[in-house]
Amino acid sequence: MGANFRNSEYRVSTAASFGLAILCCLLVFSGLQMYKNQLGSTRLMTLVAGYIASWLFIFMITALNNLENIVFGKGFQARVIPEVVLCMVLACSAAGMVHRVSITVCFLCSLAGLYYINKMGQSSAAPVVPSVTGSKKKK
Repeated sequence: MGANFRNSEYRVSTAASFGLAILCCLLVFSGLQMYKNQLGSTRLMTLVAGYIASWLFIFMITALNNLENIVFGKGFQARVIPEVVLCMVLACSAAGMVHRVSITVCFLCSLAGLYYINKMGQSSAAPVVPSVTGSKKKK
């Protein structure tokens, strides 16, 4: 019972999604830098900083994929080597500016987020196959 995101009335355009993702990237990164001392002060807060930096990864991969769709046309998909690795390195380095432990948490949470983004993308882009109700018998 998943939602069909292709025909959803709540969908925004690719350009608007790109703008929102860039804005969220800037907000998350600036929040990490503004609260660097508080986020690096205790063990729990370093874990929170890694989790927040994983959201930076999600927003960056969204922005980069939307930019590629604008430039190269619809249907262009992000690849593992250039796009995902670049966004992972940038998000983990942003987490590393807070604390070293945050890098590991950011990496693990980003992998989990990437898995669910891939799963959601496969379910929304899957072709609809009509079901056959009748069966033919051989004589």
